[in-house]
Amino acid sequence: MASIPEDDIRKVREASDLVAIVGDRVPLRQRGRDFWGCCPFHNEKTPSFKVDPNTQLWHCFGCGEGGDVISFVMKLDDIGFADAVRELARRAGIQITEDERERAVRGKKARLKEVCEATAAFYHTQLMRSRDEGAASARSYLGSRDLGGTIPKTWNLGFAPGRGALVRHLRSLGFTQQQMIDANVALISNRTNKLQDRFYNRIMFPIRDADGDTIAFGGRVIGKGEPKYLNTQETALFHKSQVLFGLDMAKGAMASTGIAIIVEGYTDVIVLHEAGVKNVVATLGTALTAQHVRQLSRHAKNKIVYLFDGDEAGQRAADRAARFVDESMLPEAGRKQVGLYACTLPDNLDPADFVQQRGADALKVLLDDAKPLMRYAIDRKLAARDLTDYAEKSRVLPEVIELLAPIRQSLMAQEYVNYLADRLQVDSKVIQDKLANARVPRPMGEAADGPAQQPAAPANAQPAFELSSKERERLRIEQEFLALAATHPQIGIQFAAQIARTMWRSRNHGAIAEGLLTMLAEYPQATAAELITALDAACPGSRSVLTSASSYDVSDPVRLATFLSEELAIRDMEQNILSMNAEIKDSSLTDDERNILYASVVALQKELAALRRSHTVV
Repeated sequence: MASIPEDDIRKVREASDLVAIVGDRVPLRQRGRDFWGCCPFHNEKTPSFKVDPNTQLWHCFGCGEGGDVISFVMKLDDIGFADAVRELARRAGIQITEDERERAVRGKKARLKEVCEATAAFYHTQLMRSRDEGAASARSYLGSRDLGGTIPKTWNLGFAPGRGALVRHLRSLGFTQQQMIDANVALISNRTNKLQDRFYNRIMFPIRDADGDTIAFGGRVIGKGEPKYLNTQETALFHKSQVLFGLDMAKGAMASTGIAIIVEGYTDVIVLHEAGVKNVVATLGTALTAQHVRQLSRHAKNKIVYLFDGDEAGQRAADRAARFVDESMLPEAGRKQVGLYACTLPDNLDPADFVQQRGADALKVLLDDAKPLMRYAIDRKLAARDLTDYAEKSRVLPEVIELLAPIRQSLMAQEYVNYLADRLQVDSKVIQDKLANARVPRPMGEAADGPAQQPAAPANAQPAFELSSKERERLRIEQEFLALAATHPQIGIQFAAQIARTMWRSRNHGAIAEGLLTMLAEYPQATAAELITALDAACPGSRSVLTSASSYDVSDPVRLATFLSEELAIRDMEQNILSMNAEIKDSSLTDDERNILYASVVALQKELAALRRSHTVV
């Protein structure tokens, strides 16, 4: 946020009409003052997504997400704050003034892309024109895999000869040693301490981002050698947990079919595309990640199918994939949802071999029969056991319970409890009890080679016990009061004393109230959007609370604020009276202390009675 001047951010907000921007992506219909539509961040049939043209804020009453125009673009396009501001600025025709450091970073990345593009062109020329024995072997291998003809040109395939040929070529184009190292196309030799090519005697597969810019490479060794496949290491451009091979070529087909297919190899992607199955991408030496799913869901709106090889390695990958399903991937989490599915190729085949032997139509039939990823994982566990044997049933139940444990609070888990009860022919309550007491395993890391981290509990996580209706109502009133004060900053200023006096029953609400009072005191002219954005930065998770005002129009916000503040004051007085009456029973009190408490209770009861008499319903 700091890299873009605050004045420019304010200009972008003022020039960006939220209704128009949301309306480009979501069909909206006006009801009263506000506009309503189906939320783009979770599946729903009844519109619960509200856009307020006056405050320029949005909120979904289904999933709880909310914010301003910048946060909408950030979430919908899965980009950062600065990129969202730049996109809105571009749309509005506003010139952003960026600091020197930011320009330098963006300039460095652009230069690294030039290094990668020049490298890809060099490798391609070597493959297509070189008479070197290695290049000839590369062409022969590609022909043997039905990857000849126009395919090398379409996919810009290449050959890396090594022996410093690339370094010499890039130097002739004016690229520096550091730029080659930063792009990871060259490195310093430990033996000679000189710059050398990173890739040697390999068929080269350029890895491109979603816009089609080359950002990395994958190389397959010619003949024998280890590793068989070698990828670019992590760079400023390339993060393998976020990039999918072939996405630039597949995104159009994904949009038209609503389906994305994930495989595990470069050649699989290319062969399937050439066979007419064009909505295919591959992961790059890492398990499927949440970033991958978010990227794919921007293009494929219906489902993502994980296609596993039939060999042993493919089956190990299938077992790992089940660990990917956790609470963050459920509709209850409020994400923009697509279904996650999986299927396995038969007869130890990989996707390329399957299509070449049996055709694209057979693959499409297989994909149509793909199962939801969790069902697929559970069925794999059950299929490995003889369920007529009581001992086998006993052994398999903990295994499937472990799969369900990360999502045990969800409706999906309950569905699978019933499914398991039928498959295992046991009482569903037995499974439900075991699931309730199961230990939640460590989640999979974002990347296969990174340490798995236990996710932090969300700021608005529900308590482990069931709240009473009165307690739930109290929290709702607190949320309404805070939301009203933030979306109408002058209300917040006017009712600052009441906000300060309130005994917040949610720690999250208390932190938001404290931050709200501080910011209103320091920036009394702040708009609702600026206030909420700043509060969310200081107290993560507050945006959803502060944009969740009631679905009815607030025709008289002062009257509503008065009502809500009085409701909270009445409930606080009631709680104080209960607390003081409990203290009076303390046998350790002196008579004077007890008399003081009695007097305080009487005075507070009178004050409470007077407030109740004057309190009117809005």
